[in-house]
Amino acid sequence: MKIHEYQAKQLLRAAGVAVPQGIVARTPDEAAQAFTTLGGSLAVVKSQIHAGGRGKGRFTEHPEQRGVVLVRSAAEAQQNAARMLGSTLVTIQTGEAGKQVNTLFVEQGLKIARELYLGIVVDREAGGPVLIMSSEGGMEIEEVAKHSPEKILQEPFDAVAGLYPYQARKLAYALGLDAAAVRSAEKFLPKICRFFVDYDCSMTEINPLVVTEDGQMLALDAKVTFDDNALFRHKDVVALRDLSEEEPAEVRAADTGLSYVKLNGNIGCLVNGAGLAMSTMDLIKLHGGEPANFLDVGGGADEDQVTEAFRIILADSNVKAVLVNIFGGIMRCDIIVSALLNAYEKVGFNVPLVVRLEGTNVEKAREMLQASGRAIIAATDLTDAAQKVVRALNA
Repeated sequence: MKIHEYQAKQLLRAAGVAVPQGIVARTPDEAAQAFTTLGGSLAVVKSQIHAGGRGKGRFTEHPEQRGVVLVRSAAEAQQNAARMLGSTLVTIQTGEAGKQVNTLFVEQGLKIARELYLGIVVDREAGGPVLIMSSEGGMEIEEVAKHSPEKILQEPFDAVAGLYPYQARKLAYALGLDAAAVRSAEKFLPKICRFFVDYDCSMTEINPLVVTEDGQMLALDAKVTFDDNALFRHKDVVALRDLSEEEPAEVRAADTGLSYVKLNGNIGCLVNGAGLAMSTMDLIKLHGGEPANFLDVGGGADEDQVTEAFRIILADSNVKAVLVNIFGGIMRCDIIVSALLNAYEKVGFNVPLVVRLEGTNVEKAREMLQASGRAIIAATDLTDAAQKVVRALNA
């Protein structure tokens, strides 16, 4: 689950992590008032959407307008906010469709001496969380890794004990910080690592992490993603969810108990098991196709869930063929086929449908498919299924 920058900073502030002063605005007048309330001669007006690259992004309706702007008066804040609110912001992460901006965050201007990068993720190889830092703040970390990997520092830390002070000092010295900034880092870095663990985050990214002219380290930006499987422990975080920022089909699937992620291809996938779903998409790609989604119906899907899965897949206008790949373990193949055929009748198919079955009662299930009289293409194994669905797509 993702949240907005302003929400992330509210949580960070409560956790003792240093962040600039900021005020949420949802109208141009509120943006002007926020500038006045902050009281400085400089402020930053930031679009709030669930995507990075906002500073370089541009609005469809106002190509000259950036997603993040510096303003020096309440009037400037109001004018920029009027162009930003209700308009569509296109960034490197939104795609050409962009996202509508409904909320702004007006933040105090700072005298910045340095910009750094900070990220925290769970590293399987390290067996725990890893703090990542770089002197190249404000840049995409992927570009830094590609062109200057030596500028990326990694520091694994214990999830229970947290980041030790000596680790914070080691990173600060490696980044070339002065004495005042090192002292600030000794406080800032352990606190944000503790935040990552306590809130069951899957990623926390501060880009840029800034050091002010007086040596204070602050989170100038904040991008936080939470582990969905741990949200039952964080009702306060769940309350921050903004459904308007999420893919409607993914929300609909989650409400039905399905794991669904929309992709950009044209072959819909209905699979039981996350690993099998990933393998299915890999095989589709290998044989020249493009998967339109990841969809795991799980091992105990019933007829209603299968029906809704088909509806979600076929609601995507890009889908031109569908591949069903089922391994019947706990759930018998004949039960799955029964649900599939009933769903077929309820939903109605106007694209090729390829079905591959394996597991418990598979022979009976294949007989049921053959006897159904439906325009369903049977496949014997996963490679056969991927090849057939690509051929059907291109026929």
